Amino acid sequence: MTQSGHRIGAVIEAKFTPPPRLSKTLGGRLLGRLMRRRDFISLVGGTALGWPLAARAERSLPVVGILHQGAPGDAKDFISSFRQGLRQSGYVEGQNLKFEFRWAEGRYDRLPGLAADLIRTNIAVIFAAYLPAALAAKSATTTIPIVFLSGSDPVEAGLLVSLNRPDGNVTGINIASMLGAKRLGLLNELMPKADLVAVLVNLNNRNAQAHIRDIQAAASALAQKIQIFGASSDGELETVFATLAQARPDALLVNPDTFLQDRRDRLIAWAARQRVPAMYYQREFVTAGGLMSYGTIDKDGFRLGGIYVGRILKGERPAELPVMQPTKFEFVINLVTAKALNLDIPPKLLALADEVIE
Repeated sequence: MTQSGHRIGAVIEAKFTPPPRLSKTLGGRLLGRLMRRRDFISLVGGTALGWPLAARAERSLPVVGILHQGAPGDAKDFISSFRQGLRQSGYVEGQNLKFEFRWAEGRYDRLPGLAADLIRTNIAVIFAAYLPAALAAKSATTTIPIVFLSGSDPVEAGLLVSLNRPDGNVTGINIASMLGAKRLGLLNELMPKADLVAVLVNLNNRNAQAHIRDIQAAASALAQKIQIFGASSDGELETVFATLAQARPDALLVNPDTFLQDRRDRLIAWAARQRVPAMYYQREFVTAGGLMSYGTIDKDGFRLGGIYVGRILKGERPAELPVMQPTKFEFVINLVTAKALNLDIPPKLLALADEVIE
């Protein structure tokens, strides 16, 4: 038994005691595996810790909701100006700020739903352009601050109670309202013998009737015959084009509206084909080939809107920020288009112009 047991013990010992060279090799392998396992655990642990931190940092950024009644492509330059205003206030997208966009693309009936959807995203401030978007935002919330950009009287529209002392959660930039009379007057300077001036409006625009009354009063003072044409869809616009071709107006006045702004190229092309001098409300129409424009500088309005949003993010309340009024207006003439229409621009108009495109 002793011999047998000894032999068994010796066999077992011999079997499980590796030679020195094998021991080093195996130990090195084990040590390498342990080190790799430790490095893997450290890497996974560090990554696991890093992901939640990055996600929490991303979620903690204040979110500015942008509700726009137009389309992204047409508002690109304006949103760039809005970002500029935010930068002036110390806010940069992706660093200490996030954006959430909602676009109505000229369909005002979509704005209430878009506003409600925007509010569900836990935003800090809403920037609404223009008045219909602002009204939709106000109807959707009485607590989230709203900064608007409007081309009409926001008090008359029921957006707020006072320009100097806004009440509640709404303030903004009023980029001029009734300039239709001024535009009609400039058209009259260009064509004093015009028999008929067509006025194109979107009758679904909340501001339409106020603008029409303003233009009608100016037309009466100038003894100028005008005719109102309404279009709020592509089908209606084509019908208006056909009707205008029959009416053969001496000039066309295009009223401010996002739907019409989004059809800028079509309006300019129609005026060129029909050889009708047209007055617009925004310089972008003229730089794209339109004849004349008179209006505020919308880009500056968006920049000021960005500044107001930044001030609210820093703790100021909308009720403490009076509505800003425009101080700059620009009159732009395209002489290339005038030549194509065989028009001579009177020296008086050229002297009044802030910019002449040659």
